[in-house]
Amino acid sequence: MKNSILAVFPQLRRLALRPLFFCIVTASLCWGVAARAAGPGAGSGEEKPVEASHNAGWVVIPVDEYRVLRAKAYPVEHDPEPPPTDATLTRVDYDLHVDGDLAAGRATLTVDVLKDGWVRVPVPAGLLVREARLDGKPVSLVPGTSGGGPGKKNSSSALLSHAGRSVLQLDIDVPVTISGGDESISLPSTESGVTRGQVELPQLGVDLKIGGGLLSQKYETPSQTRCLAYARGTEALTFTWRKKTEDHHVDLPLRLRGSLTQLTSLAEDSTSIYAEANFEVVQGAAREVRILLPEKITINQVSGALVADWEMKNGELAVTFLEPVEHSARFTISGEARLPRDGIIDVPLLRLLNTERDTGGVAVEILGAGEIKDQKAQGLEDADATDLGEMVANRQSPALVAFRARSGEAGKTRSLSVNVARYDQQAVLMTNIEEARYQVLMSADGKALVQARYAVRNNQRNFVKVTLPAGATVWSVTLAGRPVRPGQSPDGSLLLPLEKSRGGDDAPAFAVEILYITKATAWEEKGHEKVTLPALDLPISRTGLLLYYPPLFKVSAEPGTFRAQEYENPISAVLEPTISSGAGGFVASSGAGLAGPVKQFDKLEQFGRLQGSEDRDKKDSTTQALLDSFKAKSKGGKVTGILPINVSFPAFGPSIFLVSELTSENQFPAAEFSFQRDKKGGVR
Repeated sequence: MKNSILAVFPQLRRLALRPLFFCIVTASLCWGVAARAAGPGAGSGEEKPVEASHNAGWVVIPVDEYRVLRAKAYPVEHDPEPPPTDATLTRVDYDLHVDGDLAAGRATLTVDVLKDGWVRVPVPAGLLVREARLDGKPVSLVPGTSGGGPGKKNSSSALLSHAGRSVLQLDIDVPVTISGGDESISLPSTESGVTRGQVELPQLGVDLKIGGGLLSQKYETPSQTRCLAYARGTEALTFTWRKKTEDHHVDLPLRLRGSLTQLTSLAEDSTSIYAEANFEVVQGAAREVRILLPEKITINQVSGALVADWEMKNGELAVTFLEPVEHSARFTISGEARLPRDGIIDVPLLRLLNTERDTGGVAVEILGAGEIKDQKAQGLEDADATDLGEMVANRQSPALVAFRARSGEAGKTRSLSVNVARYDQQAVLMTNIEEARYQVLMSADGKALVQARYAVRNNQRNFVKVTLPAGATVWSVTLAGRPVRPGQSPDGSLLLPLEKSRGGDDAPAFAVEILYITKATAWEEKGHEKVTLPALDLPISRTGLLLYYPPLFKVSAEPGTFRAQEYENPISAVLEPTISSGAGGFVASSGAGLAGPVKQFDKLEQFGRLQGSEDRDKKDSTTQALLDSFKAKSKGGKVTGILPINVSFPAFGPSIFLVSELTSENQFPAAEFSFQRDKKGGVR
């Protein structure tokens, strides 16, 4: 209480009789409160009802809270933070005129001062300043610290006294440096945002180079050359020029050296010609070049960066350039010719004209079924395909011969003839899966039994790699109706053995079958389901998927790789359904191997009961008899080796048929569909 009152009356802290005064103030407050509570009728003896009073009075709060409230009511005004820099050099413009060993002119510095008071603005280092003016009035420069950029020496500075933009004009001289016939001036680097330099040269016909910047303009007046450039960053801007020397190279007689590499592709009914021409100008300038064309050859295209136009005339190909070529040029030629299909063929050869030296080579390849029996060449030497450049070295033809032109003067006779033998083409069968058929039996609790059957043609591979979906368990594998034991690759995939068929179009196909079970999430009232099928390291031409689903649900296919259609039988004869609906076989050995197949068959039987309707408790008598026979023989020890158990695929409930085409290798085909519980609850 004492601290609160003293907070209201801070002057009481300085009184010497603090305790006595505190008692008097407290009594006064209490008396005032009692008097207001008694009301106006307290002295007259009348009794009046007591009412709630909301009159203003004293509020006692702690000193800390009072200080917080006072700070919020009377906030302290802080001084604004000073700018990060006192002044900035916004722009520097140079306007110079070269006269002898000096370039005289003016440097205009645009300065923005950001604070009041005296500010020091450094002058770019290395300038010889004759006079300085600030906003048109003379100003004195004082010695200052380094201001012309990083690593610069001490330079002069100008003192500015008020905030705002000011223009500092400097009359300067810049020395001209002469070295090896080149003259140059260097303008110092600054920390300004824009540095612009304009220089007038008292001569015409000069070669100009800019260092540390970009040349913006260059033009000539009747008596001088003017150039404008902008500096790049904080680099020094350098102008270097020299007197342009006249070059009479283009007026000299033309001397050419050339190289032409030709590739001739002999197909069954046509011949294509592709050539690369390279020219080297030894003297003068080449406006066009000419190439000699053999008979019965047609040029289709001439392409190159310097090619402007081309024309066939009088057995020659004339190629015109965009501008006279003084050093080298390169272009490509593509054409065709009508040559015999086989026998002795004279290869048409392109030749360069008007060249001092003609080099290059020729390559001939056979397209299709055929080979080169013999060849005769004149003026050519045998060579390797890699010696003629990438154009020939990148060819994959098994029948190819290459020749290199003999060194010597151009114009020497060259000829080439080859003896081509053609063969009747035979169909070469490699390895292919022409059709895949899947049967999938889904249950409401997420179980799925999948039968995958593939029609395979093969005369090359020993195994096919099959990658099953995650969590799948293989029940059986058969090859052409015979049970096989699959291998396993290092990554966990299955390796199924393959039969090798005969070559030719009539090579028969055989069937590879896999039966496996997998588990997904249980079906609710409605939702989406995705059936992922195995991935093979062979392409599949066409695929069919027959999906059986629980009768209590409605199923519709979602758009995707598969599309729904009416059921069709397989195109491949080996995948035609049999009486037992394409059963798979369990592989087991005698004795100890019996438990696995029996348990698996029990699972299959339970799986079928989950899909059945009212007669789900009935069993297939044929399948049960087969199972009993296997149990009896195995327990009696009469079974040895591998014994398959053929079980019919349990096709329960309604179904939907989906198809797709062209499944690439190592791809998991997947079918998506949506399901919803049928409220009618009937069996369809």
